[in-house]
Amino acid sequence: MARQCCSRFERAARQQGWMRIAGLDEAGRGALFGPVVAAAVILNPKRRIVGLDDSKKLSPDRRAELAPRIREHAISWAVAEIDAQRIDAWNIYQASRQAMTAALQLLPVAPDYLLLDAMQLDVLIEQKSLIHGDARSVSIAAASILAKTHRDARMEEWHVVYPQYGLAQHKGYATAEHLAALRQHGPSPLHRNSFAPVRDSRCWAANAEQAALPL
Repeated sequence: MARQCCSRFERAARQQGWMRIAGLDEAGRGALFGPVVAAAVILNPKRRIVGLDDSKKLSPDRRAELAPRIREHAISWAVAEIDAQRIDAWNIYQASRQAMTAALQLLPVAPDYLLLDAMQLDVLIEQKSLIHGDARSVSIAAASILAKTHRDARMEEWHVVYPQYGLAQHKGYATAEHLAALRQHGPSPLHRNSFAPVRDSRCWAANAEQAALPL
């Protein structure tokens, strides 16, 4: 049965008395480069935004259309980043939770209820975790779109600094192009060294350098 992104979870929460319902989601969890980004969004139930869905299902152009609508019509929204060094220090799961908590704390309007995509946060706010929540809840979908468009924009910026990796194309994920660039150039300071392909590329680069030394 296909999942439908809708507002039934938000309606159910409002029927229980909760008024400021925030959806939270992250982007970049599986990438090899750069931060994990989380967004928190409190949608306005009186301002419906047509087309909200899991950001992974939407084209870049469609995400680019929806993101400003979300920012304009939402009651409140915020985005937060956790950088590669902290991902390496904590692990990606904990870094994702920290990014969500940071986004939550940045919201100009405090929520009283949270909807999350397969996650629980250590905060004193009533919350509901939904498997595949970004494809089921419009609030989580809105957060996924803001997180994804923000992170993609950051990858475009870092592409200018590190053009050898092709970040503008693959956004830091483990594509064949990215892995080949890692083997050729080794990782940058913003790569996630705790991720196996990045670790392995250091060994590859070191071996290649040693093999190139004169006997």
